[in-house]
Amino acid sequence: MNRLDAFRKCFHGRRVTITGGLGFIGSNLAHALVRLGAKVTLIDSLIPEYGGNLRNIESIKRRVRVNISDVRNNHALPHLLKDQDFLFNLAGQTSHLDSMSSPDVDLEINCRSQLSILEVCRKHNPGIRVVFASTRQIYGRPQYLPVDEKHPLRPVDVNGINKLAGEQYHLLYSEVHGIKSTVLRLTNTIGPRMRVKDARQTFVGIWIKQVLSGEPFEVWGGQQLRDFTYVDDAVEAFLLAASHPEAIGAIYNLGGRGRLSLAGLAKMLVNVAGGGEYTVKTYPSERKKIDVGDFYADDALIGRKLRWKPRTSIREALEKTVEYYRKELPHYL
Repeated sequence: MNRLDAFRKCFHGRRVTITGGLGFIGSNLAHALVRLGAKVTLIDSLIPEYGGNLRNIESIKRRVRVNISDVRNNHALPHLLKDQDFLFNLAGQTSHLDSMSSPDVDLEINCRSQLSILEVCRKHNPGIRVVFASTRQIYGRPQYLPVDEKHPLRPVDVNGINKLAGEQYHLLYSEVHGIKSTVLRLTNTIGPRMRVKDARQTFVGIWIKQVLSGEPFEVWGGQQLRDFTYVDDAVEAFLLAASHPEAIGAIYNLGGRGRLSLAGLAKMLVNVAGGGEYTVKTYPSERKKIDVGDFYADDALIGRKLRWKPRTSIREALEKTVEYYRKELPHYL
């Protein structure tokens, strides 16, 4: 059986909820699950700062159920989760800078709400299968490269600390309460439907918006090496994690094909877009304090266990993303 057939067998006709489902990765995951025949429910607060956009599901809006609700709303969650087979838990506050300026909000969304979601599962649907979206940020500044899952965890901002607590809750509830959970640690995911109107989700988004708008963009530092995961590759990892019993209770890094300096990425973007200007500048002091420097992930573990590997090169990822926003940019401003 090939992978696509295996996914259809696993998800066809099954009830699947995605928190943060109108956001970047959540909506791309929704598109994939609809194609597989799943019955998909999307939960999203549509709070302007957090990336949800109804345009992300325009072509599938009649094939999914949408509930505009905040994961901090404990009253709605039991009804939404009680009969679901799968939960892809992607709701979160993603801005590292916002987490430092508004730490209480980050705590509510990325930590307390995660515990509330798991309590709802324990009380109302203990058989649900959960995949949680974590982040490379929990590792902090790398002590060695590439960073594997055994690397020490030393977050450099409030967001990283709260995401670490969120993933530990998922692992604890998996071990103690049997809420079958897997944690995926994401790194620099890019692609269609990502937030581009500002840098709250990823700096690549604002770069693309400015290039396509004929505006110069800024590269801070420029020498930092990073890897980038194309969103379709990330979606495949979520589906694999949810469909493999051996992934229960496990943590996996996601990575990308190749690595590139930020200055190199900027040059590649301008080339892909057919023009544009950028300047390399010294890191702003408030961002420098929480920058992790060079970072690229070792994703060998998920490769061995689930046979996942990133298929899309950085250039291909940029090409596909720029092509999408050439047509769609007005809907994301």
